[in-house]
Amino acid sequence: MFNNQDIIALAKSAGAAIMEIYQRDFAISEKSDESPLTEADLASHHCIVDGLKTLTPEIPVLSEESGGSEHQDRIAWQKYWLIDPLDGTKEFIKKNGEFTVNIALIDQGKAVFGVVYAPALGVTYWGDAEGAFKESNGQVTPIHVSEIPAEGAVWRVVGSRSHQSDEFKEFVKGLPETEVVSMGSSLKLCLVAEGAADIYPRLGLTSEWDTAAAHAVVSAAGGQVLQYPELTPLLYNTRPETLLNPFFIVCADKSDKWA
Repeated sequence: MFNNQDIIALAKSAGAAIMEIYQRDFAISEKSDESPLTEADLASHHCIVDGLKTLTPEIPVLSEESGGSEHQDRIAWQKYWLIDPLDGTKEFIKKNGEFTVNIALIDQGKAVFGVVYAPALGVTYWGDAEGAFKESNGQVTPIHVSEIPAEGAVWRVVGSRSHQSDEFKEFVKGLPETEVVSMGSSLKLCLVAEGAADIYPRLGLTSEWDTAAAHAVVSAAGGQVLQYPELTPLLYNTRPETLLNPFFIVCADKSDKWA
């Protein structure tokens, strides 16, 4: 069995490797899906995969940067590590600090433990059966989702820094008074987890490694990640043909204001 603090330390080691590259010029290439790839993605990937193989050799690992065999084999896995070595590569390239290292443990389709580390911001989130926590400036505090906004209150809506879809804009129009907060990477889910935002409607494409770690934090903080429009729990590794997520809503709970 692993120790949570060892996984958190591993995320921070990967973050240190990312920051070494972030602080200098770096090459940018393009993957087959036209998404950007940097040497920082690969440095973090190798750091995390090697570390997990040492800490938990019995648990398989699927990373965004894994080869084809893991992408094929993973459908048979009941428990595995799901990682995004550098979530928010576009934010990394823009150098706005809003990128993260994501490490999640998936068990029977559920994200049961997750670490989200934002190395440029010096902030770490993690969540498991014991609760959800945030570390900033060396201080660790428990976090929890906010109550659903009262009648007439402003809804704090999280939107993507880089991908606000037409569907997102229409969803926001259907809410009462709103304040939209833009954020990159899996930090969007973490804003809901810590009660800094009320809802994050992701009505655009994401992959399972983009969300799993922060999903675990949201769940541990008392919130929900629901497929939309079905409003059923978002699950992982249920479809052999794709690793893309359906549309989803991150919230404290369902509300008749949007459900």
